[in-house]
Amino acid sequence: MAKVLIWDAPVRVGHWLLVGAFALAWATSESEEWRLMHAVAGGVMIGVILFRLLWGFVGTRHARFASFVRGPQAAFAYVRGLLRGEASQYAGHNAAGGWAILALLALGLMTGASGWLVYQDMGGEWLEEAHELLANGLLAVAALHVAGVVASSLAHRENLVRAMLTGFKSGRPEEAIASARPWAIPLLLVSAAAAAWLLTR
Repeated sequence: MAKVLIWDAPVRVGHWLLVGAFALAWATSESEEWRLMHAVAGGVMIGVILFRLLWGFVGTRHARFASFVRGPQAAFAYVRGLLRGEASQYAGHNAAGGWAILALLALGLMTGASGWLVYQDMGGEWLEEAHELLANGLLAVAALHVAGVVASSLAHRENLVRAMLTGFKSGRPEEAIASARPWAIPLLLVSAAAAAWLLTR
């Protein structure tokens, strides 16, 4: 096993953009003074997620949903192995992590969409409560995701946070991607900026 390029540039930049946008949205959620900033952060989230959904079909090998979305049995098997200290090692997302990614994307999209409706003064109090519930659900899944990253990092003796920064993980040479595709980063940023602009009009 050697350090090979697994995560492309758009996956890594998009990941940290989502982290930052959600953190900003959470920090400004209770302040009317920061309402516009809250909405901008939500728009960025939606733009990044929409790009990530597309990238899940046309991106590099380990970015594609087909490479990491496995059945529930595989996810439970990975968790059981992790608890026993016998977890299988994956070059890309592990079987449980794949489901966490899907949940984060779905909850992020629903949280952003409900927030936009609230920002447009649509739906009333029940929608505000639904938006808050979705945001809390997103936070809970994010916390589980972080716990899973820590547990997997310890089990495999590999810093997975660093891997999401550098793109390099332990793997076989044939598992490496050929290019980080940095040319797609401007497309990601345009998607995030356009969604933030459109959703705050």
